[in-house]
Amino acid sequence: MGTDRGTDDGGFAAAPNLRSETTRLLSFSDGVFAIIITLLVLDLQPHEVRRGELLHALTERWPAYLAYLASYLVVAVSWLNHRAALHRVGSSGKGLQWWNLGVLFSTALVPFAASVVSQAVREGDRADERVGVALYGAVGLLLSASWMGLFHYLARRRDLLDPAVSPGFFPGERTRAAVGVLGYVLAILVGFLARPLFALVIFLLLPLFYALTSSGLYELRLLRHPRR
Repeated sequence: MGTDRGTDDGGFAAAPNLRSETTRLLSFSDGVFAIIITLLVLDLQPHEVRRGELLHALTERWPAYLAYLASYLVVAVSWLNHRAALHRVGSSGKGLQWWNLGVLFSTALVPFAASVVSQAVREGDRADERVGVALYGAVGLLLSASWMGLFHYLARRRDLLDPAVSPGFFPGERTRAAVGVLGYVLAILVGFLARPLFALVIFLLLPLFYALTSSGLYELRLLRHPRR
């Protein structure tokens, strides 16, 4: 089975061999992502269910299911983007390590924000819904900003990158991250000025946008259909 040296995505020919320091960075981050995505499911369990009321208890938790879906997509796409980014890095450094920790810090807040917004929507108080939406939007904004900072750092530090990486790849990823910043700001405003439910729709659409445009999906296509 041969390796792909094409540049279909305009970003990278083939994943380079990671140096040991970058491999450790990737392994540590994978462990953190695994813990975060596991924590998301804990909020789905109904609390204090009386006998004969299990079905009602499950169906009334639909906000938790919606928050779980949106948050799972956020974490999943972040993991895909993370691997796609680090597979283009040839060597690590303190700056990259700190930006990576910033991305993990903001991603780790997603389960907390998802739990708060699902509880607020389930209880139906409009003021609490707005606070929950604002909190979730703020976490999404922080996450997008941390990604934008990481991509900006890598765009300026080509000495850390594999030579095969296109000069326009990380600037393009930085622009994608900026879309998230604007999207989460829009969701917060919509949640306060219109209806919080509309903000939840934006929260769901944003990770779908990143899933459809993620270079991580390109990496998965290479694994399924490698060139010879």
